[in-house]
Amino acid sequence: MASGLEGEQTVFNHVGICVTDLNRSRKFYEEVLGFRFWWELEAPDEGTSQLLQIPMPVGLHAVYLVRDGFVLELLHYTEAGATPFRARVMNEPGLTHLSLSVGDIPALLEKVAPHGGQVLEETDMKAAIIIRDPDGQLIELTSAGWRDILPPLPA
Repeated sequence: MASGLEGEQTVFNHVGICVTDLNRSRKFYEEVLGFRFWWELEAPDEGTSQLLQIPMPVGLHAVYLVRDGFVLELLHYTEAGATPFRARVMNEPGLTHLSLSVGDIPALLEKVAPHGGQVLEETDMKAAIIIRDPDGQLIELTSAGWRDILPPLPA
């Protein structure tokens, strides 16, 4: 099957997040943030160990979720495990956060804690707020009105 890519052409593929409880994280992203299940993968240890630079055994189970054309990969390691959560800050190099525009922020916030996440109340600006997923990943929620004042996306 042809990829449709030629030469040096590049297209976005996905963003991956390591999770400690795959079912809990999947429910959080689906039931709180509206992602939909796409597919899942039990990755072979040998190639996965080399690519991800994790010693064998790895035991990677990956679940792919989609929302608005964005693909989120939840990575769960049954053998290698995950390092303990460490609160990251927005000025630490690397992925800082995901951001979603929301029609009804208060209604969404009510779902966060029951699904294992955390609302960072001190960040509440009414038009934007930060939450954490069950493993601490920062997620910025902005009002739907925020998108209305942004410049158009480039073609």
